[in-house]
Amino acid sequence: MASATQELDVFVREALLRGHGREEIGQALVAAGWSREQADSALASYADVTFPIPVPRPRASLSAREAFLYLVMFSALYFTAYNLGSLLFKLLELALPDPADPTYRQLQLDHSMRWSIAAVTIAFPVFAWVSRLVSRELARQPIKRLSPVRRWLTYLTLFLASCILVGDLTTLVYNLLGGELSLRFVLKLLVVGAIAGSIFGYYLHDLRREETEA
Repeated sequence: MASATQELDVFVREALLRGHGREEIGQALVAAGWSREQADSALASYADVTFPIPVPRPRASLSAREAFLYLVMFSALYFTAYNLGSLLFKLLELALPDPADPTYRQLQLDHSMRWSIAAVTIAFPVFAWVSRLVSRELARQPIKRLSPVRRWLTYLTLFLASCILVGDLTTLVYNLLGGELSLRFVLKLLVVGAIAGSIFGYYLHDLRREETEA
């Protein structure tokens, strides 16, 4: 695959060097079996400027610092989302107690709630601070939006959020068909859906905005 990509890049450079137009090159690549996206990506590697030879655009590179920031940011996001959901679950259990639950389980809520509150209190500011730092760097250097680790973690987040949403809706329909819905159960499903849906919507909007600006 790397060899094919290199051949495509060499072909585009040679074609531009010989004075062929971008649309003409793109049509030739599509006719040869390359996808339109591959052709556009290869052409986008060279700036559309007037110069005797093709001028390459700057490409995103992966640095250890950049990988560290994204790993910290997304890890803090996952940790915050999980513990926020856990905290809201426990608040619902306190507000709508189940008579079938043994007493010792109710007593354990205090300890687990303190852990969830502490986790959200620490993890969310870390996520917000690193996210702001990354946003500033992207504003200064838009090319960093093409960072491989950023794209992989963003799509991984979208995948996880979509899986949770599908599972959430499946559980709702399953229990609805069985006639086993309770208010506490429905509220818990809404909590999961709201957290996963917010994360999915935010990063999907971010990707679409990036495509529009590109």
